[in-house]
Amino acid sequence: MTSRTWLGARGRRRASPAPMSRTAREFRRLGSGLMLAALLGMAASGCAKSDGVTFEGAGGASGTGAGGPVSGGGGAGARSGGTGGANDRDAAATAGTGGQGGPMASGGTTAPDGGGGATGDGGASAGGTTGAGAATAAGGMTAGAGGTPTGGVGMAAGTGAAGGTTAGAGGTPTGGVGGASTGPLGPCDLFAAGNTPCVAAHSTVRALSGAYSGSLYQVRRASDKTTKDIGVMAPGGFANSAAQDAFCVGTTCTISVIYDQSTRGNHLTSAPAGGAKNTPDKEASATALALTVGGHRVYAVYVDTGVGYRIDKTSGIATGDQPEAEYMVTSGTHFNGGCCFDYGNAETDDHDDGNGTMEAVYFGNCTSWGKGAGSGPWVMADLENGLFAGQSFVANATNTPLTFDYVTALVKGKPGGFALKGANGQTGALKTMYDGARPTSAGYNPMKKQGAIILGIGGDNSNGAVGSFFEGCMTSGYPSDATDDAVQANIVAAGYGR
Repeated sequence: MTSRTWLGARGRRRASPAPMSRTAREFRRLGSGLMLAALLGMAASGCAKSDGVTFEGAGGASGTGAGGPVSGGGGAGARSGGTGGANDRDAAATAGTGGQGGPMASGGTTAPDGGGGATGDGGASAGGTTGAGAATAAGGMTAGAGGTPTGGVGMAAGTGAAGGTTAGAGGTPTGGVGGASTGPLGPCDLFAAGNTPCVAAHSTVRALSGAYSGSLYQVRRASDKTTKDIGVMAPGGFANSAAQDAFCVGTTCTISVIYDQSTRGNHLTSAPAGGAKNTPDKEASATALALTVGGHRVYAVYVDTGVGYRIDKTSGIATGDQPEAEYMVTSGTHFNGGCCFDYGNAETDDHDDGNGTMEAVYFGNCTSWGKGAGSGPWVMADLENGLFAGQSFVANATNTPLTFDYVTALVKGKPGGFALKGANGQTGALKTMYDGARPTSAGYNPMKKQGAIILGIGGDNSNGAVGSFFEGCMTSGYPSDATDDAVQANIVAAGYGR
């Protein structure tokens, strides 16, 4: 094909451009479209999670690129952006599970689908199911669809948040409607999701909800009687045992308060005198039971005879025949047959007020009332004037001994019935030991619960039992079996003994 000539600005003849073929025109049109898609993608939203190395975006049909301002080149900080943190490739925050990427997002080295390169060094993809921060923060200029805040130990985006208000080089997200800092889900998050919220939550080991960042317990120093609150290392995390070690160096310490992690303020202190023992109970040693959970060294509550905790004036605890549940993580190797290693609902006057005036989870091998199979230890319900392994005091063959190092023990009560469950706290699922009607003896149906909380003792301050207490919660309402199972899975995931 011949070409025509034309006069340039200086009068010299130059060859005019040859007409573009149809194929060339298509590539040119496609490139312009992808550039527009890239710019649109910067305004897309998404929840994000950064590992600081590669990024997954959900923008486009199949893109996996990580955000940069334009197609191909990537942003200034495209491999280092976090979500919910500053410019830190190790930021541990996650921003939810349901973010949405840009409409087409382009980037990487190939872009026929609007998707980004295989490893996503460039492109403008933002968000995705796990999306990534980087040069446009994590979701660009508008809040993403977000997801449930289940993130790590740093910032979580809440139900509709993602990243910053303007593009940046992995900068600190400031926009959206994000929630507060939060850690991994805890048992109270799971109970709340099942519409049976925690009204008491106690542990010296870990936070029992992802958002909890307060104190877990208080220790008292023997040398000068001063006290110190021991908190968590991060929201939703484990106890800061190093703070206890530093405070108690050169002397001994006891646990003076076990703080309630729910919003109800049901904090436990040493139990007052009661009907069975007319003097107050002792505080537990703060160092007698050290363990590792999730790779962290922490301390639990070692209950010896004479040790007990209680609160009589409570908020939100079930009374009368109202439904509730309580569980504790305890030990299948530290127990006895004394009365009574309980955690749960008891009398408010510290005396035995008759059948049905308490409902607590018991663990041990006491055989004065009911019993399970073999020689124990068993999970039973202390309903006052009776430990029940089933409906009656007859041995319940389906209530099998739990001899694991860490044991989950659970009691649920509702009008007309109750259930007992137990499991290995390190692996596996809950086993139902009993699920049926209330005892037929007078006074147990309907129940007459009073709403105090006890730990390590009976309702009348009987304090002859021993046991180990790692964590426990009480709920308002009767949880579903699915919720019970989720809580057990959460306990296993916490990593007791690992």
